[in-house]
Amino acid sequence: MRTIASRNTAIAGLAAVALITVGCSTGTSADESASPQVGLIATTTAAAPAQPAVVKLIGERDVEVTLTGPIAAKYQSATQHQKDALGKPLTGDRNAGARESGVLFQQFQGGVITAKNGDAGTPAYITWGKIREAWNVPRDPDGAPAVTGENGSVGPLGAPTSDENAVDDLLVETFEHGKIAYNPKTGQVTVTVNDKVVPSGL
Repeated sequence: MRTIASRNTAIAGLAAVALITVGCSTGTSADESASPQVGLIATTTAAAPAQPAVVKLIGERDVEVTLTGPIAAKYQSATQHQKDALGKPLTGDRNAGARESGVLFQQFQGGVITAKNGDAGTPAYITWGKIREAWNVPRDPDGAPAVTGENGSVGPLGAPTSDENAVDDLLVETFEHGKIAYNPKTGQVTVTVNDKVVPSGL
């Protein structure tokens, strides 16, 4: 019923616009045979919410793994090189799920995809190689390597805020509280936590 009423209102509104347009003619030097020009302005649009992405992969030991939400969207948009480097998804609670902070993660043989949360439109990021190794080093709250420290998204660097990007000769990934830079030519890894360079722990 509401749809019919809004259609009738829209039709009545269009008719009023057409009459006003014709009635506003001054009659001077206007071509009487020309049809009136009516412009429409859309004031509201109702876009359907984006459906959560779903990707099914075969993981280790031939177990099917279903990726959803931001993790699936990131995997779908990854290049073939990124997918090859990630390898198969790992299975089990330690390799996929959500942290207490809400950070979602899916471990792969060669990397991890993380997202700050599962909300639609939340970006997800790939972390791998030496940057992932340094991110996974347990650290104290100041970022120094410590056997009893925290690592990954619960560590002092926090969750990723970018993919790995080339900056001059370095590969750099940013995190909530810092960044990790890797020089593939020299093998050097530099970890910065809260604007302070700390030992990489590698």
